[in-house]
Amino acid sequence: MKKKITVPDIMACKGGSKVPTMITCYDYTNAQLVDESNIDMILVGDSLGMTMLGYKGTVGVTVDDIIYHTKHVVKGAPNTFVIGDMPFGSYNVSIEDAVKNANRIFTEGGCDCIKLEGGSDVAPVIKAIVKAGMPVCAHIGLTPQTSAMMGGFKVQGKSLEAAQELLDSARAVAEAGAFMVVLEGIPAMLADEITKRIPIPTMGIGAGAGCDMQVLVAQDMLGMNDWVPKFVKKYADLRTTIIDAYNTYCEESSARTFPAEAYQYNAKIEGIENLK
Repeated sequence: MKKKITVPDIMACKGGSKVPTMITCYDYTNAQLVDESNIDMILVGDSLGMTMLGYKGTVGVTVDDIIYHTKHVVKGAPNTFVIGDMPFGSYNVSIEDAVKNANRIFTEGGCDCIKLEGGSDVAPVIKAIVKAGMPVCAHIGLTPQTSAMMGGFKVQGKSLEAAQELLDSARAVAEAGAFMVVLEGIPAMLADEITKRIPIPTMGIGAGAGCDMQVLVAQDMLGMNDWVPKFVKKYADLRTTIIDAYNTYCEESSARTFPAEAYQYNAKIEGIENLK
């Protein structure tokens, strides 16, 4: 059984040889599988809007949605560090509202830390949540909740000016008290520089190999989705495997070759022919 990683453990990995890994997970069954693997962290992300609820994006996911999925993941993965995501609308009204929603996710969901999107603009929110006693993971670069402002899911930080803004944001969230920051959808060269220049670990998704750690959406890397972003390596092709299994089951059931005798309860009932 693996030992559960902690916030100090994660921070100690900065610049070290240990490279913790994180994957998304949204339900009890898959959380059990992650817990039996060597994966260190689970993100119960608002990506559940697309992977579990069928939304076109992450906007629309609620605090209650996050809490519901988080508490079941925590049950399934007691030896894995679990991060609860703050959805759109849960921290952009006021700092007081943000702390209240973070408290709900942290206590009702039972997770080990909170994640929220945004850079310099959300630094005061991060500071308040940390002051309230909750570890915070920041998230900059391509931020799906505000992708409409970016013209869609596009790589960020490609100009010198945009790169400087992201570096400034990384510094701001670190100074506000975030213990880790996700870098999503930015050039590897920029991610390398941010990783070198800030004191907290970076978690990359579409940000190259120079980040301190990596994260992927489970459904993407397991090959369950038709389309995946460029940065995703498919480590399995479960979509094909699952569809083939469904079709084989359908064929055998239709042909009445399933269930065979091995899959039946074959107790003998004396006198069954006398049933009226």
